[in-house]
Amino acid sequence: MKNFIKILILFVVIGAITTSCLKDLDTVPIDPDQVTSAKVFEDPAAYKQILAKLYAGLAVSGQEGPAGNADISGIDEGFGQYLRGFWYHSELPTDEAVISWNDQTVKDFHWQSWGTSDVFIAAFYYRIFYQIVAVNEFLRETTDSKLDERGVSGQLRTDIGYFRAEARWLRALSYWHAMDHFGNVPFVTDADPVGSFFPEQISRANLFEYIESELKEIEPLMVDAGANEYARADKAAVWMLLAKIYLNAEVYTGIERNTDCINYCQNIINAGYSLESDYTYLFLADNNLSTNEIIFPIAYDGAFTRTYGGTNFIIKAGIGGKMNDNLEDYGVNEGWGGTRTTSALVNKFDDPSGETDKRALFFTEEQNLEINDIGLFTDGYAVTKFKNVTREGLPGSDNVYPDTDFPMFRLADVYLMYAEATLRGGQGNLGLALEYVNNVRRRAYGGSTEGEINASELTLDFILDERARELYWEGHRRTDLVRFGKFTGGEYLWPWKGNLKEGRATDAKYDLYPIPDSDIGANPNLVQNTDY
Repeated sequence: MKNFIKILILFVVIGAITTSCLKDLDTVPIDPDQVTSAKVFEDPAAYKQILAKLYAGLAVSGQEGPAGNADISGIDEGFGQYLRGFWYHSELPTDEAVISWNDQTVKDFHWQSWGTSDVFIAAFYYRIFYQIVAVNEFLRETTDSKLDERGVSGQLRTDIGYFRAEARWLRALSYWHAMDHFGNVPFVTDADPVGSFFPEQISRANLFEYIESELKEIEPLMVDAGANEYARADKAAVWMLLAKIYLNAEVYTGIERNTDCINYCQNIINAGYSLESDYTYLFLADNNLSTNEIIFPIAYDGAFTRTYGGTNFIIKAGIGGKMNDNLEDYGVNEGWGGTRTTSALVNKFDDPSGETDKRALFFTEEQNLEINDIGLFTDGYAVTKFKNVTREGLPGSDNVYPDTDFPMFRLADVYLMYAEATLRGGQGNLGLALEYVNNVRRRAYGGSTEGEINASELTLDFILDERARELYWEGHRRTDLVRFGKFTGGEYLWPWKGNLKEGRATDAKYDLYPIPDSDIGANPNLVQNTDY
């Protein structure tokens, strides 16, 4: 139900509030227009509306849509949007994306030369913790004691139980992003008091244990796989997040958990998901129809989820040059001339024309394969993967703000994770692993067996390249390269890595982002990541 995310209300999050000896925080505001939890929850519909705001926190940047009344101050709303920040941090430092703009320090991502005061890193960091704090407050307001005070019972009480589990899943998702990108981070839950205090820093390994325990605890409390409203998390989303942290467990904790990854991948596969018949359908304006493959999307709607981030950014920033002559092909009103890919990704396709492997979705007219000038849009092939048109070729509902959802988790990724975890020594079945990979390959080649591989070709190096071919621009690449030990250092070079056209080795410290200077200065409990 794509309309789900349309329900937005003003949600006041009580975070770190300065306490007062007069105990002013215990009083009801005199201003009759001020929204408080006491007023909000007088309306039984508010519980679902606030849950909608928690989901919307991944999609939009404030209360008014594309700009105005931002959730986070101090940065352009488009830059401070969650998905855009996630994309910047997950794609721009890799072989999959470069950006031509000169916005502050944005090029430092691809060069792997960022510092502790980087404004984009700070924006994403605070966006992650805004989500966590918002979930914490929702959980505080939906305890059994609070619901008893308000006389909440019957079906609403049952529904709120599901809402709470979903909110905890959203918190686990954000804590995973914090763990993956920043390592040891401040840690707060709904059990912490509201007021002024300095959160303790949790180690990456302990945060892994927390996320794991949370997900296992909420699993039986979630709606069954595929049974929830569209764009809401269910048991399959829980299994997916568990599989993700287990696949990367050695990075996070030093201990491999590949068999656990395999088991949760198999749970998802057994739940009845199947690959979408056409790869391109997964990235179009009506990809909300692809529930057979998409396990969890960040939902967008041209009329109701308006932002300069999200898929609006992904689509428009990738349009420039000759592409502007046919904007109707992409269902938008303009291109922003920013993002392209490098020859390292293009060359992973035997045929980058897309005639054989349909996943090679590149615009090449008047575009150079090699990048001589990272600031020139026509240097580097453009990527046409995401569009605001339907599978029938019709435009989305609005050509300014796309309808295209972002498929954060989908089945093809599960197939490839199963295969990788098995190759890494997990207790999977190599025959099944090969079958799952060939399922992905057959779809890529339009149903033909031409793309199938044999058992001897199924190697870890193949899996890393296949993940790039299947999942590029979907926010997986940085995590994949770190897991394979190829993100920093000199083992794998790509154009402009380390701010050199041919690429060069970079410092291992860049496997993690720094905790922003502003938070280090504000919280004496925090210690900066090594070598920053």
